[in-house]
Amino acid sequence: MQTHQTYLVTDLVHLAATVLQARGVPAEDAELTAHSLVQADQRGIFSHGLLRLPLYAEALRLGGINATPAMTFSSTRSAVAMLDADGALGQVAMQAAVRRVIEAGSEHGIAAVAVANSSHYGAGAYWSDQLAEAGFLSFITSSTGPVVAPHGGLEKVLGTNPLTLGAPSADGWPLIADLATSNGAYGKVIAARNEGKPLPEGWAVDSEGNPTTDPAAAAAGSMIPFGSHKGSAVSVLLEAFASSLTDATFAYETIDIWSNPASRMNNGHLVVGIDAAAFAGRAHTAARVADLQQRVRHSGPAGRTVHAPGDPERTRETEAATSVRLPASTADQLRLLAHELSLPTLN
Repeated sequence: MQTHQTYLVTDLVHLAATVLQARGVPAEDAELTAHSLVQADQRGIFSHGLLRLPLYAEALRLGGINATPAMTFSSTRSAVAMLDADGALGQVAMQAAVRRVIEAGSEHGIAAVAVANSSHYGAGAYWSDQLAEAGFLSFITSSTGPVVAPHGGLEKVLGTNPLTLGAPSADGWPLIADLATSNGAYGKVIAARNEGKPLPEGWAVDSEGNPTTDPAAAAAGSMIPFGSHKGSAVSVLLEAFASSLTDATFAYETIDIWSNPASRMNNGHLVVGIDAAAFAGRAHTAARVADLQQRVRHSGPAGRTVHAPGDPERTRETEAATSVRLPASTADQLRLLAHELSLPTLN
């Protein structure tokens, strides 16, 4: 039976940052990426947390991720820009993109950055949180490796094509929806395989198109879009948003680092920010969003909790403010990685 082991947040961030620096990542970039991964674990999103650190480390070793990228912005209009991330860690590329959106959006009311030549950027809420804190509503998406068949199809044409929508709120934390457009994130397939657990029904089919709950069969087959044909349509459009504005590759053109850590995936990201100050004002928008959150939370029958988007993750993060219960399989992989790099390991 899979067990969990508890570790201090500070120890996990330190280990992750030290591993990344051992692979040549500058200290500031390593800290950023480490915080992104550990926060995902604090929020219970283990598919986007430290489970991915060994993959990042191997891709950095083999060249699939560039530890010291020379990222460059190009722009023909002041409110929009393209960022060539030069194979960077996705977190490093996204931090640059988010800063640019906040800077340009504060001047123009709305701004967008399309990113190419990047890699996995972690949980999308890490970026929408920053935009919400600055008073921005946001739309964020990304391409990934090929793991999803369109509705009615069998070929892995699409990625999990995450969608993150965010809005600032006066009620403690922002209103955030952060989701894969497949029925489950691909990282959850990896986590299930590592933990020896089956997948939920309806998540995947095997290579012959038969429904499966076996993570290995799902990896050989394909994930299923959420919401039948409607969800599939959303996923296809997000693929277009993420990759068609730049030279980023579509999922079906990409070799995933899960398959080959030496692959430069050339992921595309799109970040759009809308500054509430350019409309009825940041305070007005934050108050209205808070009203909406409360209305959602109080919409159930007496005694039943209804969550506004983002509530479960925030609650888990609050409970895990100082320590995190990691799946034992992830902790074991982290110990092996630390041993490989001759670094102090987890206790």
